[in-house]
Amino acid sequence: MLSFQYETFKLIRPSKSEDIESPSDDTSAARKQRGIQSVEVGGRLLDALARHRAPLGLSELAGAAQLSAAQAYTYLVSLTRLGLVKRDVLTGSYEPGPLALRLGLLHIEQQPAYHVAVPQAAALAGAFGYSVAVCVAGTQGPTIVRYERGGFPLHVNLHVGTVMSLEATSTGRVFCAFFSPAPVAAMWQSQTRTPDRTKGPRNAKAGLVPAFGAPLRARLDDIRARGMERGIDAPSPGISSLSVPVFDAERRMQLALTVIGPSGSIDVDWDGPVARALRDASRRVTDALVNRV
Repeated sequence: MLSFQYETFKLIRPSKSEDIESPSDDTSAARKQRGIQSVEVGGRLLDALARHRAPLGLSELAGAAQLSAAQAYTYLVSLTRLGLVKRDVLTGSYEPGPLALRLGLLHIEQQPAYHVAVPQAAALAGAFGYSVAVCVAGTQGPTIVRYERGGFPLHVNLHVGTVMSLEATSTGRVFCAFFSPAPVAAMWQSQTRTPDRTKGPRNAKAGLVPAFGAPLRARLDDIRARGMERGIDAPSPGISSLSVPVFDAERRMQLALTVIGPSGSIDVDWDGPVARALRDASRRVTDALVNRV
């Protein structure tokens, strides 16, 4: 199933003179500015949704935000009207709404890696006619934040907001191979619903290590050696892909570029023209980030 990823965001406090102290009233650096308490209470509900990374029922959400169910409900009515929260009519559970998604995407669009990668994705789509996805790490998994549609039709519903499977997609496995272990472990837990492995292996800097099985660990070693991963007729029959990581100046993975096309058309050979162009695009983005002033 496709799911959606929403980035968390900071609430912007109103600047009405009757609600916020003016700069001239601030006589001490330690003096705390007043805010709108109701906005901050609503923010607790949004924070609870972001932390749990899953739809929550009213009682569970209220408890996570330390509110009574009746109090939480009134705030959720307003948050739903604003589009920050949406309620599933069948289950009654609450999850981030469309405005939360747009705010998350706005935050992502301000990142240097995104700015540099988007023209490269468009150039790849134009050169080969295949679709190209720019994916970043989200709380639920690698998430498409830019999708350049190619001329070849795809019988799969991919779009901005789609969350990619860590294990079943080439994009997901690239994140497993190159992204920081602690965030990958959290994404893995979100997708597999596995409990925290508090007694599992740990990395002193990264925290909990993802609970990968031996076959996947071996495959990730191969991906690191090649610097690229592919998917053939998986996770959707008739759809194949190639995916590469993009790094910053500190060799930290920032995002993935993935070319997607019909299996009978796209060349997914490791040294084929698509693979070479994809590696070149990744290198250009990384070089731009490294040389960025």
